[in-house]
Amino acid sequence: MKNTVVVGAQFGDEGKAKITDLLAQQADFITRFQGGSNAGHTVVVDGKKYAFHLIPSGILYENKICMIGAGCVIKPDDLEKEIGAIVSMGVSPEHFKKCLRISPLAHITMKYHSDIDGYSENALKENKIGTTKKGIGPTYTDKYARSGIRVEDLFNKDTLNNKLDIILNKKNKELEFVYNLIPHSKEEILKECERYKDILVPYVDFNWQENLREIKKNKSVLFEGAQGVMLDVDYGTYPYVTSSSPTSGGAAIGASMGAMAINRVVGVFKAYMTRVGEGAFITELNDETGENLRRIGGEYGVTTGRPRRCGWFDMVSARYSVLVGGISEIALTKLDVLDSFDEIKVAIAYKNKLTGEITKNYPTNVFTHKNYEPVYETFPGWKQDITKCKTYDQLPKNAKDYLCALEKMLEVNITIISVGPDREQTIINSAAEGDDPR
Repeated sequence: MKNTVVVGAQFGDEGKAKITDLLAQQADFITRFQGGSNAGHTVVVDGKKYAFHLIPSGILYENKICMIGAGCVIKPDDLEKEIGAIVSMGVSPEHFKKCLRISPLAHITMKYHSDIDGYSENALKENKIGTTKKGIGPTYTDKYARSGIRVEDLFNKDTLNNKLDIILNKKNKELEFVYNLIPHSKEEILKECERYKDILVPYVDFNWQENLREIKKNKSVLFEGAQGVMLDVDYGTYPYVTSSSPTSGGAAIGASMGAMAINRVVGVFKAYMTRVGEGAFITELNDETGENLRRIGGEYGVTTGRPRRCGWFDMVSARYSVLVGGISEIALTKLDVLDSFDEIKVAIAYKNKLTGEITKNYPTNVFTHKNYEPVYETFPGWKQDITKCKTYDQLPKNAKDYLCALEKMLEVNITIISVGPDREQTIINSAAEGDDPR
């Protein structure tokens, strides 16, 4: 398999984990390149549902090395719980020790990061961003302010002591006088860091440079992102975004491999549109149709359990995602959710309600989105169960027409089609040009 990046092409809840799990069959090395435990990915294997947050989805395979990369932020308590939950479903602890690696350059989410995140989100009230309050944003803030704690710091007492002398002097003033929160003593934080070290030590790859050199020589690599292009800190619906770059560009940095290691970028789209949290969503349906999409699709956040906002496929933002996300082919998920609909709509443009102007270019200033409404093209539904379809040819004509229309407008081939939650409910689209994505 060519070295492949899997990116979410919408708001991060497109079903990337299933696609990553599928592609991981042919990869030697799977690396998660950004984000933290605020992500939520679900993989269904033989009817068993596994929930992932920070661990790469490929961990279910034997003899695959799964790396939590330098671009990630790690909350050790959450990671310990995630490993424990997967172990309870039959995956052995020894498997994790053999297959899971953590970059020593990844940053640690400290308790004060979660405190600040919760306070800041609550203080915004009706202007809240919609974060999971897990401390991801404040961890990235400290990373770029050069006042973060990295995994490797936990294993060097002198470094950790020196860093905490600098960091806590400023951080405690911030906690007390800006956020009205309780400051932390150095002894308390050192004790916390010692516990974090014990959690992470079986997995930290201190020989990562040599290991990556060997991997780049003769191994196939799958780069796994969290969230999606429309939540990218630079290109997403800013400020209602995550704190990192879920695009293929972010993969090059966060996985420590560089852009030349990337051969393909698979963008994962849902056959309709969903979003968890706050922010612009021009095709959102606050009606019976939106509720039906939520109910049939089981649209609730894996991490938070929050109901997802639902709407029709947004071609304007999709074309934008292909452009800035560097997407070379598409995996389309949850096509089966549309089985019962009489008609299916796609927003092919936006109309400015103030001026009447029609645009097919995505307006990046989300504060103007209240002035836009979708311009829809309507497609007839197929009104039959497609969950047992094994090939593209077995799909109903109207389903194939819908897929062809999306391909034509996006100018990118749909090479993978998901028709159900299980690993086996996947069609490799031989009607599309290019290599078998596996």
